[in-house]
Amino acid sequence: MTNHPPPLLGLARLIDALNTRLGQACAWLTLFLVIGTAIVVVLRYGFGIGATALQEAVLYGHALVFMGATSWVLQRNGHVRVDIFYQKFSGRRQALVEVLGNLLFLLPLCLFLGFSSWDYVANSWATLEASSESGGLKFVYLQKSIILVLVVSLVLQGLSDLIKSVYALAGRLPAPEVKHG
Repeated sequence: MTNHPPPLLGLARLIDALNTRLGQACAWLTLFLVIGTAIVVVLRYGFGIGATALQEAVLYGHALVFMGATSWVLQRNGHVRVDIFYQKFSGRRQALVEVLGNLLFLLPLCLFLGFSSWDYVANSWATLEASSESGGLKFVYLQKSIILVLVVSLVLQGLSDLIKSVYALAGRLPAPEVKHG
């Protein structure tokens, strides 16, 4: 008989795996950002050629690196944390702080951001908004959709962290550890 994790922990692990893959994919975009920016600079200042589409693609990539990888950073406890007290708390007390932080701050903020940006993104999709620049990309609606990628991935990661923290509070999972340094 195999020992399967409880279904909610399985869901949390699935969410973690998805956000890890998204974050790693976005991290690789930084290579494109460096190369794309270098090409834009060389073309503009070396040859006097504008590369509007490439310049906009770098901006899209930049947005995706930051907004697409945010949930992965949260999962890895890589976000900025003022933890003067938190680091001295017991594992169970840290789990309680995580539960409260997710319920009171992260999830409501994500829901507000999703609600506030829905029309902005939907209107862009309705018109298949394109760049106003000559030679620009025709996919502004995709760039604006990155906001919803941020919201969905953060909500999912918040739910994953909430599940793990509740299990830790119940003594059914080791309490999360925050690594410093």
